[in-house]
Amino acid sequence: MMSSKKISLADWQQQLGGQSTAKPATPAGDSLVYSTDSGRIDAPKTEKSTGQAFADGFLRLKRETKGRNGKGVITIAGIAEPEEKLNEIAALLKKKCGCGGAVKDGIIEIQGDKREVIQQELTKLGYKHKWSGG
Repeated sequence: MMSSKKISLADWQQQLGGQSTAKPATPAGDSLVYSTDSGRIDAPKTEKSTGQAFADGFLRLKRETKGRNGKGVITIAGIAEPEEKLNEIAALLKKKCGCGGAVKDGIIEIQGDKREVIQQELTKLGYKHKWSGG
């Protein structure tokens, strides 16, 4: 017959033989922790990346296809702003171009080849820009 008494998980495990789910403390030098409960646990990121400005103050716009299966993207590097501001600029450019994109390591990537639209919007935002690459 089943009892209707409720017991905690720790009490139940103690009754089964003293097994506990407490995880051992990790040494300060380890950056990777494994757990049977939740798998791989990565160390939390401490600092968000920001864009790095070039010495001449110009942004670099570049059309790239390498590593993207022939699909072209426009990369915008040199905006020295926090990640939140980069995300806002990327969202504005994606909306104006009607395409997708992302912010990776302080560089804005806009899918497709919308050079004129991107140039106009960056000029409206007050950024000086140059085309780099071929």
